[in-house]
Amino acid sequence: MPDLATVPARTALPSRRHGGMAACLVPMRTRIKVCCIASPNEAQIAIAAGADALGLVARMPSGPGPISDRAIAEVTALVPPPVATFLLTSETTADAISAHVRATAPSAVQIVSHIDPAESRKLAALEPHDRHLQVIHVEGPDALQLIPAYEPCVHAFLLDSGRPNAPVARLGGTGRAHDWAVSAAHVRATEKPVFLAGGLTAANVAGGIRQVRPYGVDLCSGVRTGGHLDPQKLFAFVSAVQQIDGESARAT
Repeated sequence: MPDLATVPARTALPSRRHGGMAACLVPMRTRIKVCCIASPNEAQIAIAAGADALGLVARMPSGPGPISDRAIAEVTALVPPPVATFLLTSETTADAISAHVRATAPSAVQIVSHIDPAESRKLAALEPHDRHLQVIHVEGPDALQLIPAYEPCVHAFLLDSGRPNAPVARLGGTGRAHDWAVSAAHVRATEKPVFLAGGLTAANVAGGIRQVRPYGVDLCSGVRTGGHLDPQKLFAFVSAVQQIDGESARAT
């Protein structure tokens, strides 16, 4: 296993956008965010495979991959730039999210609940130097109505397949794809970078990129076997993303 500090990394969240009304004419490669990272060893595997960002899942009402805040802080302290670390928090108030960020020291926070937009605005004021990514759970076309509420206060969106209003909320890690037509409309409607998540695998990611044109893709269960990060599945996924990006570049 390569030493974490010496693995070459790929830059995450540069200023040019992939998709959206401000899409650059120069082809952009699709960023890759590997979620449910459980340990420094899994972080090493993901970075060696070419991940731009790592997702670290804190306590959740349900779903795979949660680890302790102490374990999250251990990983964030070791990951070298320019790889980004995303804290996935289920906290719903600005004060609680801010405290969670300060306890774990990620480079960005991923807010997995549809929080009150007033709390989103307050968080931007409390943590002006941190990047905030708002998850939108695509249960139907109504998801597009959430863009204006959050867009002024976040740096990016992530479109997932959770069911936040279920009896036991599911806020990610479903292994299900959602309606990519809604996701494509979201990308066209916002100036902010958009990550596509939900049921992505090496077999279907090319179709997702072609249809949605996201800034990045995010996955958890699609690259895990028996609950552990599977290097072969991950390298196959990265290869599939690189192949579709190459095809898009040649077609431009």
